[in-house]
Amino acid sequence: MEHVTDTETIEQFSSSQDAVQPPRRKFPWAILVVVAIFIIVPFISWYGTWFGRPLSDSQIEEYLHDAGKPRRVQHALWQLGERITNGDQSVKKWYPAIIETVRHPAPEVRSFAAVAMGQDNSIEEFHQALLELLKDPVPIVRHNAALQLVRFADSSGRMELTAMLKPSSIKAETAGKAALVVKEGAAFAQGAPILRIKQADGAVFEVRAPEAGRLERLFVSEGADIKEGDELATVYPEIEQVESALRALRLVGGPDDIPAVQVYTRGVAGMPDRIQKEAAITAADIRARAESSK
Repeated sequence: MEHVTDTETIEQFSSSQDAVQPPRRKFPWAILVVVAIFIIVPFISWYGTWFGRPLSDSQIEEYLHDAGKPRRVQHALWQLGERITNGDQSVKKWYPAIIETVRHPAPEVRSFAAVAMGQDNSIEEFHQALLELLKDPVPIVRHNAALQLVRFADSSGRMELTAMLKPSSIKAETAGKAALVVKEGAAFAQGAPILRIKQADGAVFEVRAPEAGRLERLFVSEGADIKEGDELATVYPEIEQVESALRALRLVGGPDDIPAVQVYTRGVAGMPDRIQKEAAITAADIRARAESSK
């Protein structure tokens, strides 16, 4: 047998140990960077768009007048509405600026302006601005204006409140072939694509939802030819919209509004039981108010 010295044995043992040792993690910092991308970056994005993040007075002033970033204006309006609700009298210095946003080109800003103004029903200038928004070309702006007018004991938005309960029709703004995105019965957010129209020149036109809701019925199929003006779909409003409209009509609704309310007393697909109950209460309150006024 070949003789092996102790030194040789030690060297061989060390060599074998090196061979079986697990590989070291050579790039721990790279892993940390990846973790940061997946955790920290989304948080920063959320934090930057979350309207609950408190703003200082100087930030509110800056955000309110940031013409290039509608979300900043929305953030400021949301914060001001919260502060008005909490009885903060210092925000009155921004009331003229809030009224100015009624003419902002972005409908989402005008919608937030309506909500902010509704928090102080002692200001006649807010009342008049809400009446102006009731004529807005965008439905969600009119809806919010109608809801906030109720706080001023103003029933001018009754027609709009009733419209908030009714299904709406989506029509084609251009011709082409249909490419479906949302299926019947599916819920969608405001601005979500309902379907796409592939035009003859290869361009794709997206038909987006003007408001959040649920797709009740599609009148086109995949690949179908569409002409401009064709009815594409019928959509029902979202649960929160229906609930808000019913509660508002309990206070300002008239007998003419009862048929639209009664649709929900019989139950509507996709609506929870509480909507059916709310509708029954609304109809009863409208009848009682009509009787008492005779």
